[in-house]
Amino acid sequence: MTSPARTEAFSDGVLAVAITLLVLDLKVPLVESDLLAALLRGWLPAAAFAVSFATIGIIWVNHHGVFDRLVRVDRTLLYLNLALLMTVVLIPFSTALLADYLDAGHDAGTAAAVYGLNMSAMGLAFGSIWRHATSRGLVAGVDRMAARAFMWRFAVGTPLYVLAVGAALVDARLSLFIYAALAVYYGAFVTVPGRPRRAGGDGDAPGPGPAPPPCGGRDR
Repeated sequence: MTSPARTEAFSDGVLAVAITLLVLDLKVPLVESDLLAALLRGWLPAAAFAVSFATIGIIWVNHHGVFDRLVRVDRTLLYLNLALLMTVVLIPFSTALLADYLDAGHDAGTAAAVYGLNMSAMGLAFGSIWRHATSRGLVAGVDRMAARAFMWRFAVGTPLYVLAVGAALVDARLSLFIYAALAVYYGAFVTVPGRPRRAGGDGDAPGPGPAPPPCGGRDR
């Protein structure tokens, strides 16, 4: 078994790098006059940056919420977490692709579809982490009903990401709007249930009082 704190610290580092890399794709317009107009013309790449920044930020918040409820981490969860991080580090690339082709005026639909597939893969990886953790008794303080309800709320985004991929082939800007709406949904309405298992600064010490039974049945 591996410490949840060590895995979370590694994940935090990867997420921090990915969210920072997003800004490198914002280009400074070089004009001789009317800088404001040039900046306003670049609102689509800026919107793609904002949606991706919000999405990675929300993933970090929910990832922290999950790891705050873990009592331990097994080997399978480590691999699932790596799969999630792989999808996250691809976001700067898919964001740059979307931003460039929104400006180029051609192939924007393909770029938006690639972006949506990246987001869909990220959602699938995150959901797999929660599913494995709750089914294997790695989470404490979350009953089965709450765990299942969270999974359903989280899974709502999957068909909507598929819809956005389809919409991208019609209008890339419409798909970007759907991606933005999904970021708002996950940020406002999808909250990891239960009480944090760990308390204090070390990230591993259990909270006060007796530990609640782990979700998913007997300890393994």
